[in-house]
Amino acid sequence: MGLLVDGRWHDQWYDTDKTGGKFEREAARFRNWVTADGSAGPAGEGGFPAASGRYHLYVSMACPWAHRTLIFRKLKGLEKHISVSVVHPDMVENGWEFRPGSKDHQDDLYNFDFMHQIYTRAAPHYSGRVTVPVLWDKERETIVSNESADIIRMFNSAFDGLGGVNNDRDFYPESLRGDIEAVNERVYHTVNNGVYKAGFATAQDKYEEAYQALFDSLDWLEERLAEKRYLTGNRLTEADWRLFTTLIRFDAVYYSHFKCNRQQVRDYPNLSGYVRELYQVPGVAETVDLGQIKRHYYVSQRTINPTQIVPVGPELEFEAPHGREHLG
Repeated sequence: MGLLVDGRWHDQWYDTDKTGGKFEREAARFRNWVTADGSAGPAGEGGFPAASGRYHLYVSMACPWAHRTLIFRKLKGLEKHISVSVVHPDMVENGWEFRPGSKDHQDDLYNFDFMHQIYTRAAPHYSGRVTVPVLWDKERETIVSNESADIIRMFNSAFDGLGGVNNDRDFYPESLRGDIEAVNERVYHTVNNGVYKAGFATAQDKYEEAYQALFDSLDWLEERLAEKRYLTGNRLTEADWRLFTTLIRFDAVYYSHFKCNRQQVRDYPNLSGYVRELYQVPGVAETVDLGQIKRHYYVSQRTINPTQIVPVGPELEFEAPHGREHLG
């Protein structure tokens, strides 16, 4: 765990002293967009046109933010167009690491040892956290974006003109954008980032504040999913996939490791069925690696788990019938 300061790596945990024990996530620094024609997107500069083989995705199988991009890459049929490198699940004194020579965890572009070297190749004097996912432009040799929310929207539509892309799948339909944004706003602050606010808090009141907000939102989602097949109705949208990557990790990690222990997702009838249904969407299960997920959190975050012992359980049955067909 650490960060770059003026291009130099520092092994440093999050500083919560200046926020009274509250965890505050650093905003992504690279916010350019790939667009169909290379014109500028909602943020950043232009010059990143959609093209087969031009872009490379750096991810961790453990990271929920990176997981979103892997799901979109899979469901949109982008695998032959966008290559990928997967960091090792251990993120300790050097941050996210590669294992040169390992087919599963090597940097396929530069054979670097550490993810922070990718950042300094793009910006030699970069200061900030080194995170995944990263969408890399092989032609300009720079980072397009390290914001997962933006990357999944690029994957959703920017590459639709390429051969073999599932351009009939639109996870951000114009008619539902207002509902999607409203759900995303609450889920991001209280669930996606909420588990981290609880887990990384260093003051009791900040932990309890995050804990309460998290379970208020899980109760709200449980009630919402009693009447809706998906979060905005009968159609899967980005709001569902953004929530899914947190829920799939909840019982194995966040419940115990982050002290989010009022109840597990499997204790919610609607939420648990919903997670199973999304897991069973063809192609999604292969983006889920609970072994790497558990190893990353319990081994890497030594401030929270100094023994680095990885729990054996729980037994999770994501392939069991989801029972949500009656909702349409």
